[in-house]
Amino acid sequence: MRWIFTSFLLATVLYSTAQNHWDLKTCVEYAMANNIAVKQTELQAKNSAITYRQSQLSQFPLLNLGTSEAFNSGSTQDPTTFTRVTQNYLSTGFQLQSSADIFNFFNKRNTILANHWELMAAQANVSKMQYDIALSTAKAYLQVLLAKEQEKIAAVQIEQTTAQLQTTLKMVEAGTLPELNATQLEAQLAADSGNYIAAHGNFTQATLNLKLLMNIDAAQPFEVEAPPVETIPVDPVADLLPDFVYSEALKNQPQQKGNQFRLNAANKQKEAAHAALLPTIAAFGSLGSNYLWYKDRPYYAKNIIGYQSTGLIANAGSGVYYDVQAPVLTNGNIAGYIKAGPFFNQMSDNFRKTLGLSVNVPLFNGGVQKANYERSKINIQSAKLQQQKDDQQLKQDIYQAYEAAVTALEKNNAAQKSVMASEKTYSFATKRFNIGVLSTFDLMTAQNNLLKAKLEYSISRFDYVFKMKVLEFYKGAGLKL
Repeated sequence: MRWIFTSFLLATVLYSTAQNHWDLKTCVEYAMANNIAVKQTELQAKNSAITYRQSQLSQFPLLNLGTSEAFNSGSTQDPTTFTRVTQNYLSTGFQLQSSADIFNFFNKRNTILANHWELMAAQANVSKMQYDIALSTAKAYLQVLLAKEQEKIAAVQIEQTTAQLQTTLKMVEAGTLPELNATQLEAQLAADSGNYIAAHGNFTQATLNLKLLMNIDAAQPFEVEAPPVETIPVDPVADLLPDFVYSEALKNQPQQKGNQFRLNAANKQKEAAHAALLPTIAAFGSLGSNYLWYKDRPYYAKNIIGYQSTGLIANAGSGVYYDVQAPVLTNGNIAGYIKAGPFFNQMSDNFRKTLGLSVNVPLFNGGVQKANYERSKINIQSAKLQQQKDDQQLKQDIYQAYEAAVTALEKNNAAQKSVMASEKTYSFATKRFNIGVLSTFDLMTAQNNLLKAKLEYSISRFDYVFKMKVLEFYKGAGLKL
């Protein structure tokens, strides 16, 4: 029953998704959350977060527990009595070690701060990627709307040509027009059908591009909500002057925030590299013990079998000297056995403690610390130049976007006038054609001119709206239709 319920729930979700009409806000939010490039940037930010947390933990003392198990054979040193023995034995060792920096604060502290700023920069990079994807999604969304509008215009063109063809066929049957007129309109209808197929293909391709940005399967049903372009709110051009937009963009664009964070990180890295040139003092300590196991070790009774000279002379006085001799011993019967002590007794008897201080003064290490310090200063200069470059590029983009928006507005106004004139021309041409004073060729020319004017007007309207949305986006107003 559970899999049946799951299948039903999945089918319901898919059906709901298929029926959903995506508006711009939904498309942008979905793309910002699901785009693969955004997810990759988020993973990089997670790595930066791990680095930051690890650098914070580096302030705490180190603590390590170690154990060892060894088999020893031949002439070796007893690790508990430190005497030479010739016997196989097993040894077990335990050690708890700890160390802590006493004076290395500036290096670690500045490294932590640098990693903090790097994390902030990585998060700003995520926002930048989301901003870029949002802008690309908005553009793709408007391209879908444009393609859909052009598809509608092409469909209307087919309807008009079809109506004209039907009227002409009746007039041909009545003998008032030659058959050539109908043939020309049939050719025009075929051309209009081709235009419609091309427009439909453009709409499908634009929809697929939008799906790709949103990371939606190409086969999934998808339909955008298409508000009339004239209802899309657009700020007045006077409110989007480039100097004002640039000043606002410097405060809200994540690229600029990220550059400042990276510059802060570079400054802290320089301070950390300088601190690495200073001596460091650390405390260390350890606790340890050993256990030794071996077969019972026999010891023997000693028997004297004679004496031998030691090479020493004892002065007894009055000119009397005696040769000092030592007894010669040999092993007698086994007197007993030496056995390995109990585990906990040995661990207690062999317990040892160590506590100390270490000082590390960097004198010469192949110039590593000095090179790192010099590189850190270059990194600061590089970060400043990158900041200047991105600010210049932002200003350039905003001024270009403003000029493009002004140009698009003028083109839109011109295209609107062209449509109005073409509609009047086509209306007059239709009336003259209906009374037989205008050729079919001239009528089709007027009709095609009207179609071209409408297509250019739709393109100019959407182009103007998008360019204005880009300026609004730089200003920090977000994306809205």
